[in-house]
Amino acid sequence: MTTPPLSAPARWLAPIHALLARFPEDLLLFAARVFPAAIFWQSGRTKVDGFALNDSVIFLFEEEYKLPLLPPELAATVAAVAEHAFPILLVLGIASRLSALALIGMTATIQIFVYPEAWPTHGVWVVALLLVAMKGPGRWSLDRLLRIEDR
Repeated sequence: MTTPPLSAPARWLAPIHALLARFPEDLLLFAARVFPAAIFWQSGRTKVDGFALNDSVIFLFEEEYKLPLLPPELAATVAAVAEHAFPILLVLGIASRLSALALIGMTATIQIFVYPEAWPTHGVWVVALLLVAMKGPGRWSLDRLLRIEDR
């Protein structure tokens, strides 16, 4: 049995597809770790002065964010710590899947309780972080170097 001939669009796209198939997966996974990490790191930096929460962050958690279940001071502290710790772990590639899942949880919290209209932005973050959670950090990571991740 012979395969049917490719359609004209498929023939035109074949060279692009072949080129994309050669794109290094490890570079993609590295980018999927670094770019969301940068976003969360920058957000974390706005919450602190040195090693202390700044005054404006408590106000934001009291008046704008208004998360349920957690007092504003605790929510601000947890957010600031998480937005510093998980990005560092992600960039280095340590506990990458766990870090990605933690930031997905933060993104879901932000989406549901704080900025529900920002779903396109949050969707991009989650897609990149899901890639890391599903496939692992790739070879360019300490997880791989330390043989915590085998792929």
